Amino acid sequence: MTRKIFYIILLAVIAVACTEKVNLKLDSTYTRLVVDGNVQSDTGVYAVALTTSADYFSNAPLPRVHNATVTVTDGAKMFTLHESQPGVSGIYQTDPGFAGQIGKSYTLHISLHDLIGGISSAEATSVMPSVPHLDSVAAVFETPSNHPKGRWIIKLWAQDPGNEANFYLFNLYKNGRLMTDTINKKAISDDKFYNGSYMDGVPVMRLNNENSWEALKPGDTITLQMSGITKEYYNFIQEVDLSGLNIPFFTGPPANIKGNVSNGGIGFFAAWSNSFKSAIVK
Repeated sequence: MTRKIFYIILLAVIAVACTEKVNLKLDSTYTRLVVDGNVQSDTGVYAVALTTSADYFSNAPLPRVHNATVTVTDGAKMFTLHESQPGVSGIYQTDPGFAGQIGKSYTLHISLHDLIGGISSAEATSVMPSVPHLDSVAAVFETPSNHPKGRWIIKLWAQDPGNEANFYLFNLYKNGRLMTDTINKKAISDDKFYNGSYMDGVPVMRLNNENSWEALKPGDTITLQMSGITKEYYNFIQEVDLSGLNIPFFTGPPANIKGNVSNGGIGFFAAWSNSFKSAIVK
């Protein structure tokens, strides 16, 4: 009996020890420039958002970087970006007539008005890859056991070029409105399993009908945007997605996510080409 009482007390002590509160204290790091931007192959206005970094557990919006000089060059021509709300937004936009060209390399150059972490400038370069032509797209409804209200599978039909490893980014619009407005809602893929083959009804997205933002209904018009991206940007999206962050960056991103910004900057400047196809949900 004494031995049993001893074991009971020992187990109680272990249980209490296992639930003891542990406070983690992470040291603050120096402030860094955070870049989030892209240019695309379609004619339009494209933006680069500039902020500064924050501590990992910070829940406050990142401070915007104002009055910077921001340009993009393709090696032959330079394009100047202008802050959408000077001294307020920290978002720098191209002129409306900008359109990237497949195969060209685009370099973003940022000259800061005020030093950030002792740095006065930063650069990032991205090549604009090609993208297959989308032949068709469809939303197929299914009711697996783990989704009692059903889910929608977005499938595409297109010819993969097969000349090299290709990487793709997918966005989805419902009735003209972007559904995939943060990084955790977008989809990415390589062409490992269909390199050089025809993508015959390849599933690229799954929408849970239980979530209001994902739900589709007959008569809705869906538009799939398939974009050709670099391997580096593909890897960056994977790391951001695994970290549980969103893009645009609203809170401090971990510094160990590998971007393409020079001088210790965080984030990514990307260039990608697009192909679109629409369909009516049946």
